[in-house]
Amino acid sequence: MAIIVLFEVRAAQQAGPGGDEPVVVAVHAAGSDPDVPEDPLPITLCGQDTAPMEHAHYERTAPGQPWHPPEFTDVRCPKCERALRGL
Repeated sequence: MAIIVLFEVRAAQQAGPGGDEPVVVAVHAAGSDPDVPEDPLPITLCGQDTAPMEHAHYERTAPGQPWHPPEFTDVRCPKCERALRGL
């Protein structure tokens, strides 16, 4: 199963000109949609809705690297991580 990494951002943030940059509050994982591999399935591995989340566009480039961007280790979802270990 291919994995899509998603950012859960603070809902009250406004991105773009004149707005604050979104703050990542958690990093989640979801399976990729078999019909559109760049899109996540509707639910993360921990059971959350993927619709309001932002695609991280992160891929590991070598074995042994984390499933999430390393700079977001502190906010990775522990439930998603446990699910990934079980795959």
